Amino acid sequence: METIEILVKLGLSRILASVGIYVEASKKSEILIALSKLDNLEELYDVAGEYDIVSIVSASCLSEIRETLQGRILKINGIKSAIINIILKPYHFNKISTKPKLDLKIK
Repeated sequence: METIEILVKLGLSRILASVGIYVEASKKSEILIALSKLDNLEELYDVAGEYDIVSIVSASCLSEIRETLQGRILKINGIKSAIINIILKPYHFNKISTKPKLDLKIK
């Protein structure tokens, strides 16, 4: 069975992967800009914790995920390494709003 056929049975049309990225701290802003320009990058987060940056990448097959990681992400100047996790099954989407809430009280 083809990868895409399995995804369709799971209700997905593309493979999703989370990518935890370690970067040189002085180049983090430049790296975020470069990553944001990648076509198949679905989400991008500046985080505090294990990684410096976390992204969600989508692809039609595993070789496209590999090419995105090895051929594009890891070639960005200042990225030290990355850990990839293939998402097997999503359980929910957009439960948390990431839009900042503004308190605009007019006096």
